[in-house]
Amino acid sequence: MSMGRILGVVILVIGVALLVTGYNASESAVDQISETLVGRYTDETIWYLIAGIAGVVGGVLLMLFGRKR
Repeated sequence: MSMGRILGVVILVIGVALLVTGYNASESAVDQISETLVGRYTDETIWYLIAGIAGVVGGVLLMLFGRKR
């Protein structure tokens, strides 16, 4: 397995972990109240979700198109 694909798997796992963290944060009482009153989640939760999506997409792309030797 090439280094690019290994890096892709690592980034994918980190991205999934960030998505899970963001999802759990969005279910917290503070975020539920924030969403009810303001209509959106807290900035920290949004950044977890954005970073998680970017990690998953980047990891999959590296796994598929990573440098082959």
